[in-house]
Amino acid sequence: MEPTSTSPVVVGVDGSSTGLAAVHLAADAAVRRSRPLRVVHAFVWPKLRVSGKPSPAGPAEGGLRHQAERVVTEAVAEARAAAPGLPVYGEVVAGFATAVLVGESTRADLVVVGDHGLGGLTSLIIGSVAVQVTTHAASPVLVARGRPDPSGPVVVGIDGSGLSAKAIAFAVEEASVRRTHVVAVHAYRHPVSTQAGDVLPVVHDREALRDDEGRVLAESVAGWRERYPQVEISRRLMPGRAAPALVELSRYAQLVVVGGHGRGALTGLLLGSVSQHVLHHAECPVAVVPHPAPITEPRFRTIADSDPHTHPRP
Repeated sequence: MEPTSTSPVVVGVDGSSTGLAAVHLAADAAVRRSRPLRVVHAFVWPKLRVSGKPSPAGPAEGGLRHQAERVVTEAVAEARAAAPGLPVYGEVVAGFATAVLVGESTRADLVVVGDHGLGGLTSLIIGSVAVQVTTHAASPVLVARGRPDPSGPVVVGIDGSGLSAKAIAFAVEEASVRRTHVVAVHAYRHPVSTQAGDVLPVVHDREALRDDEGRVLAESVAGWRERYPQVEISRRLMPGRAAPALVELSRYAQLVVVGGHGRGALTGLLLGSVSQHVLHHAECPVAVVPHPAPITEPRFRTIADSDPHTHPRP
């Protein structure tokens, strides 16, 4: 399903402090985008055939089911306190977190997640929720991490690919609503020998290479100043690897934007890719813009709503 003008910002919560940081980031994004905020908690236990009902020997408000509802209720209250007047509604959805959030992304304007959950170290594992959701989501995904510089720019990685064009579009739009500027970064490398038998150019003109790569960067941002005259776009052409350059600039940014993958169709699935490296090491929130043909997971059925005053689903 395609997102509409009323598509919400969706945030996944699990009761962790990182999840609450994601709630604040999502509430801010929803206000900037004039969207409602939908708080979602993935309730995995029915999928594992574990009852969520209270124990007969325990209090009536006990049990995994009630615990899940409390997680969402507290997150909804946190969002409403952070952004008074923002339409916020919450829901407990049956399923594994990755599948639930990927399903939500098919009709979300933006999905927001924490970089790790209750496990603490999960953001360092390729199977973590943040990594999997950014790999497969249909919508852009905003990952809460680090401490953004509120006066800093939106930094975006450029490589000249079609996905790079989507990333610059997202970055410029974000800079517009944040009232800041864009730093478009294109990193390039000189030909080097990486293994025995590599054949390098007999003549390598460093200035010609820099000029060629500069044209890639210039063409990538061409036209955006005309469409968004209020947004200043500066270009940074940097020799070296893209990932360390973006991580370094994240120290002074309020947001870093990357594509799910660039040249080479499978790079977004690899831990060593630019997007994965930035996700693991950036010092500010990271937005990952999806490939035009994302891999999606089926949506699980909703089993309950955590808020008696729930907003109708857009």
